[in-house]
Amino acid sequence: MRGVEADGLIKKGNPVRGKVGQPSIPMELVPGGAFFLGLKVGRRSLDLILTDFLGNIRSRVYLTHKYPTPDGVVLFAGHGISQLLEQLTPEERTRVAGLGIALPFRLWDWAGVLGVNKSDMEDWRDRDIRAEIEARWDFPVFLQNDASAACGAELVFGNSDRPSDFLYFFIGFFVGGGLVLDNALYTGKSGNAAAVGSMPIGRRGGKMLQLVDVASLSCLETAMAHRGLTADAIWSNPASWQIPQGMIDEWIDTASDGLAFSIASSASLIDFSCVMIDGWLPDAVRDDLVAATHAKLDSINTAGIVVPDVRAGSIGSDARALGAASLPLSQRFLVDRNALING
Repeated sequence: MRGVEADGLIKKGNPVRGKVGQPSIPMELVPGGAFFLGLKVGRRSLDLILTDFLGNIRSRVYLTHKYPTPDGVVLFAGHGISQLLEQLTPEERTRVAGLGIALPFRLWDWAGVLGVNKSDMEDWRDRDIRAEIEARWDFPVFLQNDASAACGAELVFGNSDRPSDFLYFFIGFFVGGGLVLDNALYTGKSGNAAAVGSMPIGRRGGKMLQLVDVASLSCLETAMAHRGLTADAIWSNPASWQIPQGMIDEWIDTASDGLAFSIASSASLIDFSCVMIDGWLPDAVRDDLVAATHAKLDSINTAGIVVPDVRAGSIGSDARALGAASLPLSQRFLVDRNALING
């Protein structure tokens, strides 16, 4: 303990009095004891953050784009990391434990929905951006599926009253998910477990739909484009959308249908007590989506299964970037590193 304190990672807190004997002195993490970088690669934006030991975001660099390319991500990461590190003192830079990357898997499968040619996304099949970025820096770099990383942020930085088992949905350009079993993030053999966006939810007009077709922000983006509105309002500021409320309500109605169906299907396979829904959403929109999903779930025939509780996630729009930053934190400082990074 003294060694960890001497390293500047922990410090003595205020004495706790009122009990028998000498007052106890709790130990606390030092916010500046370690720093972590988190890179979120989104289909419409890139976000690089610098966090301290408590998960506070110290600074960030942000960029919107039409679609992500390996070259663009590596270039953004190089410039962004340099910019963020310049804000630290020389001593603080020695405390940067690493970079985590939250990346959607199989990006080449979604070129059509992104509105680009398939050839524009083919480089993602063979490029290893983790290794390319790591080669430029003297700290380790880790990579995880973006929705799994967002779920991991709930484990590390979320509310302490979370259940030990839960299914997690993150609403981004595409909806994605994560699965927590016995307080550990389960990512599976390929790292792509809980790929809820690919879950079939029924037919419409003879076509089998997946959850991604109804519960993604790409659906809202398409609806706005059909009405002659720019989708910049979605991606520029997740805290406040300047979007007609009627359009948001229509999207919530459709998205909650799909989410409720997916939750019921998942609960028939795994007995989890809770579902968390978070996303690149204003808090009010997220809360309305949670309420609508809960109501739709109540209307489904769930005979034979225990219906899980549905609640809002506690992290918000930064979940993917914070989850990315938690990867070097878990590798360096958590006793059970498997709780976050392995299946």
